Amino acid sequence: MTDDRQTALDVLHASGWLAPYGPGLAQALLAEGQLARLSAGRWAQAEGDEETGLLAVIEGAVDLYCQAPGDREVRFNQAGPGAALGQSVSFGGGPRIVTAVCAQDSLLLRVSDAGLERIARVRPEIWRAVAGLVYLQLRGAVRMAADAIALPPRQRLASRLLTLVRSRLGPPELRLSQQALAEMVGLSRKTVNGLLIEFAREGLVDLDYGGLAVLDLRRLERVAES
Repeated sequence: MTDDRQTALDVLHASGWLAPYGPGLAQALLAEGQLARLSAGRWAQAEGDEETGLLAVIEGAVDLYCQAPGDREVRFNQAGPGAALGQSVSFGGGPRIVTAVCAQDSLLLRVSDAGLERIARVRPEIWRAVAGLVYLQLRGAVRMAADAIALPPRQRLASRLLTLVRSRLGPPELRLSQQALAEMVGLSRKTVNGLLIEFAREGLVDLDYGGLAVLDLRRLERVAES
């Protein structure tokens, strides 16, 4: 087994949406999927693509965009290692609903609808796993909408940082610009910059060029819930 395939298998085994189904399903996804290394800025999928299926992030991160009124592309989230997105026409879905662009050099696993169908012939539980993944995506979207409506800027930013670091495997580090983060929470870059400086002064985060590390998840959670 190549290093990339072993890395992919390790990440899939540790992914929360696959955990209830044992190692066999992760192995089946890897067998039917295609691994691809894409450089930063490359598109992994486009909104409106007719060919659906699953996209799992093994290394790196992808920024997620959707179409907004006025023919604008809005960046609303970032998916890191262990995260997966997508849907299947087997559940009556349509074309892809988000665009995914590599935020950094990334290793991705693509599993087509045809691949999912082949897995289902021997492991029908794949459809429960896909349904669970779609539920997680819906729950995340509802949570983001609720935060945007109900939370003031400081709490909203804290909540989004928590969501971003908890949705990926590995250390609580994020490689994304303040502009990207501002877009995701619907605030100005100036506002986000000021709040991040406050968080750093309070020992909640460590700021670095092009990213940050969360130092105290519990205290950041208290900020989000205050």
